[in-house]
Amino acid sequence: MSKRIGIVGTSSPLDPRVVEATEAMASRLYPEATPSFVFAPQCFETAGHFAGPDGVRAQAFVDMANDPEIDAVWFGRGGYGSGRLIETVMPLLGPPAREKDYLGYSDAGAMLAALYGAGFTRVAHGPMPHDALGYGAPESAERGLRWLMEHDPAALEPSVDGVTPTAAFNIMMLSSLIGTPWQPDLAGHVVMLEEVSEYLYRIDRALFHITSNPALRRVKGFRLGRWSITPNPTADFAQSPESVLRHWCERAGVDYLGEADIGHDLGNRVVPFGLYGR
Repeated sequence: MSKRIGIVGTSSPLDPRVVEATEAMASRLYPEATPSFVFAPQCFETAGHFAGPDGVRAQAFVDMANDPEIDAVWFGRGGYGSGRLIETVMPLLGPPAREKDYLGYSDAGAMLAALYGAGFTRVAHGPMPHDALGYGAPESAERGLRWLMEHDPAALEPSVDGVTPTAAFNIMMLSSLIGTPWQPDLAGHVVMLEEVSEYLYRIDRALFHITSNPALRRVKGFRLGRWSITPNPTADFAQSPESVLRHWCERAGVDYLGEADIGHDLGNRVVPFGLYGR
């Protein structure tokens, strides 16, 4: 049976070319049960940095999430802006919103965290439609679509075993959630972290914040995804990303569990929040 997938822009605007790219991808991968995509019109609006004003983006998300005819909500792209909507949208989500899949990463992590913390069980960190345009190859977006269509295990990050709960975040996003009502309970989870275009000293500061939080010291351990580092404008930080995360794990008494196959790139894989659907 074909699925209807809603695409929303809770952060920055989408390039209009993503419509054709997404539809072509779906026709190629699922010629006999091609999904239909419902793009929220605000995806292509521009209000400064955002895909439309906060109220417009919030309403688009609520409408898509509450529509019983929509099988999944796919965040169109990252950028910035999801966190500005959480307090507005969460009280407005009705029963149909709990019956569908949600997939995104980067800035969408704020919304994913809030949904997961509110007991939504079908939330996952993973590729988005705009990846087909923004990171040089369609295979990342294809992986996301295969997850939404059939929960293809080949789309999963290899360490996901279906037994240990997991979660994944952009580092700065997780750091910004700490102390808010939207910080989810990640006790016993393997938490995978990645970052893009950031100074290493700021990553170090964010990991200090993350690993000092008493609730996050109850995770099963941290894994390291890929990092894109911006050169320090004053002096080399003189550490590797791995050594930075190892340092803070050791200080916090939390296990460092090795690498994770996630990141702002075409190799990005799907990481369910918790035990998907349970």
